[in-house]
Amino acid sequence: MRTIAHTLTVLTLGIALASSSARAQHETAFDIEDGARAFAQSCANCHGPDGDLIAGIDLGRGLYRRPLSDAEIADIIVNGIPDTPMPPTPRMNEQQAYRIVAYLRSLEIAPAAVADSGNAARGKLIFEGKGACMDCHRVNGQGSRVGPDLSSIGLLRRAAELEQSLLEPAAEVQPSNRFYSVTPAGSEPITGRLLNHDTFTVQLFDTDERLRSFVKADLLDHGFVDTPMPSFQDELGAQEIADVVAWLVSLRGTP
Repeated sequence: MRTIAHTLTVLTLGIALASSSARAQHETAFDIEDGARAFAQSCANCHGPDGDLIAGIDLGRGLYRRPLSDAEIADIIVNGIPDTPMPPTPRMNEQQAYRIVAYLRSLEIAPAAVADSGNAARGKLIFEGKGACMDCHRVNGQGSRVGPDLSSIGLLRRAAELEQSLLEPAAEVQPSNRFYSVTPAGSEPITGRLLNHDTFTVQLFDTDERLRSFVKADLLDHGFVDTPMPSFQDELGAQEIADVVAWLVSLRGTP
């Protein structure tokens, strides 16, 4: 009997260690990054980029309507919750679900988002005034079309990403926001937000808010240029940055 009991103990310990080892595989930087991508593709549409759009739930802070283990969260991601708006994700396997869980757990221990200390009302005033952001951006039908429309940016970008855009705008530029310059024969260079280009032509939205189309063979030069978005690192204080981020996070489209 002692031998059988000892064997069962060893087997139980071995299973526990194997489970722990399997979980550790999902806590690497690569898997967390992969989980972030999967979350953005499969979950953020309903939960928001920071996971806080559903009342009573804040995935980025580990706040659920009841305590959930990693296995329970992964099961919900794959199978959904019957009779609720949470649908199953049949094309997602268990490994991918655990990577999303690892990503969400990493957010729980990350420093608080800068937007947490910000005031959206003050941020709106800075955005429209001192920051002069409306000179390039448009919000709910007001402002310029030169830069990307920010009316729904709170649904598309996380607070940390918005902060980085204010401090290091060139660190990550979305493909749809790249700027392009062309030099027609006998004319000064023309710069604008790239709309489309192929082997023969290029279309852009210039800084005077005009749609322009050019034949590449007629150009003296053409190519991508750095983003005109300035860094506010030295222009705004830490609290002002937090306020602007709080305002941007609150932009989730018009009703």
